[in-house]
Amino acid sequence: MNTELWPPLSVIRNAFETAAPAPGEAMPAVATVDMPGSTTPGTAVEPPPAPALSDLLLPLAELARRREAVARRAFTARWMPGRLVSVVHEGRLLGVLLDRCIHDDLWQGWMAAAEADWASAFDVLLEPDDEPFEPMFGVVQAWNLLTLEASPQLCARVQGEISATRLAAVRAVHDEWAARAALAIAPEPGRIALRSVGGAFSVLTGTPLGPQDPRADYQALYRDVGLRLGAAPSPVPSPVPSPNAAPVPPARATPLPKPEDGWWGSIRRWFGADGWVRPAFAVLALCVVVQNIGLLGGGTEDDEVRYRTVPTAPAPVRADLFVRWKDGVRMDEADRLLQSVSAEVVGGPGAGGTWRLRVPDPVEGLSVLAASPLVESVGPASERP
Repeated sequence: MNTELWPPLSVIRNAFETAAPAPGEAMPAVATVDMPGSTTPGTAVEPPPAPALSDLLLPLAELARRREAVARRAFTARWMPGRLVSVVHEGRLLGVLLDRCIHDDLWQGWMAAAEADWASAFDVLLEPDDEPFEPMFGVVQAWNLLTLEASPQLCARVQGEISATRLAAVRAVHDEWAARAALAIAPEPGRIALRSVGGAFSVLTGTPLGPQDPRADYQALYRDVGLRLGAAPSPVPSPVPSPNAAPVPPARATPLPKPEDGWWGSIRRWFGADGWVRPAFAVLALCVVVQNIGLLGGGTEDDEVRYRTVPTAPAPVRADLFVRWKDGVRMDEADRLLQSVSAEVVGGPGAGGTWRLRVPDPVEGLSVLAASPLVESVGPASERP
């Protein structure tokens, strides 16, 4: 499989293998990489014409715009699920998307990188809807799970924050990887596709790895980096162990357990913790995800991969009622209330935290929902504020 991916693997490897210089030491030599169209000394081939100045300025201006947006957002230093953090390890700046706190300061997450050309079917590319985020960490490696302890020595900074829905989609891709799911997609390095995951989410990913795929070496390189980062020693001094105590092995990343009740259980686990929803607008996200609703669901093999062209507005969805839930509503309580009126969620959340419902009997549904202590406000869809 002869495919040129950018940047070359030698450049990526050199960035990790070259040790950071100690104070007072000279910078290491810079690796030389033959660029496409370059020539060796002594050849008479003329170099390609220089690109127009605007062709060079536009990418730099876009990069500056996105980084300025991150700076204006001024994220707090607090670690939370769904936050994208940069950490300094062995003199290198690495990205991690936080998934969940295991205990105390120990977190589980995935490595995040920038090389979109090297993305596989289990790499999730962040999209404009996820901005602002640091462009260096726009590819989440859902196959590269690690554990990380929050410590001052990491010099960690928050570089972005994705929504609960996007985090759930990344978890679904990770579950596919952990289950070794076989995808009906041809291995084409360098191609990025929009595909469905679990029948509930649509994500931008690469394609599966094929025989002699150059992305296998790329993944081996990043997997080793993730293991070293996850095995970094804690800055907190450990108590002196007893001479007779058995050695405690370092914490290792393990795939998230697959729920016994399938994807429904996964979605409950993704959006809740111990049955509680945070924040309140995520209560009904377990029922249906309506973003990109025209792209969800299964289809023929030709529908498994869809390539982006120009974003289009979703088709309007008719709804009978709108509902706004009170803060702190339990997930199971909201679920039972919706089932009691056979309500189907077809949209939301809106700017005000409202959801759109379709019910077989709007009059009865309005009456039941209005009388419930779980509901902040409810009414016909035509009167939605």
